[in-house]
Amino acid sequence: MSDLHVLYSLREQRRAREARATRARRARRRRRARRLIAVPVLAAIALLGLNLAEHGTGVGRVQSATIRKPAQAGGEHPARTAATPRPPAPVYGRSRATAQVADPRLQLGLRAGLLFDVDTGQVLWARDPTRRLPIASLTKMMTALVVAERSSPQARVLITRQAIDFTGSGVGLLPLGKRVPELALLYGLLLPSGNDAAIALAQHVAGTQARFVALMNEQAQRMHLGCTHYSNVSGVVDHDNYSCARDLAVLAHAVLAQPMLRRIVAARSAILRFPIKGGKLFLYNNNPLLVTGYPGTDGVKTGFTTAAGLCLVATARRGRHWLGVVLLHSGNWTTQAITLLNAGFAALDRAHGPHTISARTATTSSSDA
Repeated sequence: MSDLHVLYSLREQRRAREARATRARRARRRRRARRLIAVPVLAAIALLGLNLAEHGTGVGRVQSATIRKPAQAGGEHPARTAATPRPPAPVYGRSRATAQVADPRLQLGLRAGLLFDVDTGQVLWARDPTRRLPIASLTKMMTALVVAERSSPQARVLITRQAIDFTGSGVGLLPLGKRVPELALLYGLLLPSGNDAAIALAQHVAGTQARFVALMNEQAQRMHLGCTHYSNVSGVVDHDNYSCARDLAVLAHAVLAQPMLRRIVAARSAILRFPIKGGKLFLYNNNPLLVTGYPGTDGVKTGFTTAAGLCLVATARRGRHWLGVVLLHSGNWTTQAITLLNAGFAALDRAHGPHTISARTATTSSSDA
């Protein structure tokens, strides 16, 4: 064999080894991502199910709040930063402190809703939490979760004709035929609720929107979201695209457990480098609690179609407490979210004492959203 043939053979062997190593690294990253999602999600499902079973669904009435304490056996829990959601704590025995939440007297209509503790999965209030309803752009929480699990934020995403020919809300400035940063598209997906960003990301990850929808439904099954089904990547189509308040609370916890997604949904605005005239993309979050400046708001997603009505999954911190609210087909998402969160924080204050970090009490808006 000539030296040239030997050199060629060695190069081919090296390339094969590098390809195998790359595939192995990607497989390890996917397995780690699935484990990071599965552990807190399964615990959250169990706790939400237990609370709903104990306290019922409560049409128009507030549930009693059950406060769970962390385990004492096995030493102290490791320290965590204020920005990192810990997995929901398990229930130890039957001894729990109980606090009553005042009736929030929600204004206007609401088909389904939930008030929950983001850290523990504790349900503070619920209205028809397992009722299946269209969810509009709340769909994009799962879109973002699948993208974060299967792709890198440093990737470059090709903008296709399908992404440009979107309907409904969008980023609107995606350059046809160019490759753009995936991270910028995730901001465009979750802040202004870009349907064009959803299409581009889905095609990047799965090749087609249909294949990506299949991945979304597979993920929902792995997370045991029993009343959730997806038919499109953005939520712009309501037919066969639905979920319930309980599942959406679990999904919100999974999104917040991803550091990158947690940073995105908490942002009021973003200025990102982008291959367009001027070189920068300016994006603004349409979360009504961020827009109105409700103290401690840090997520998560809005949605609206005629069939779904106003839909909101929102979270906020007050001192050491971290609460979330789900509203489906709301008559006024700003007023209802603030009313429920204020009632929840007040109940936890009565159970645990004053907040460790003071925050001014937010007032509800008198105008409709």
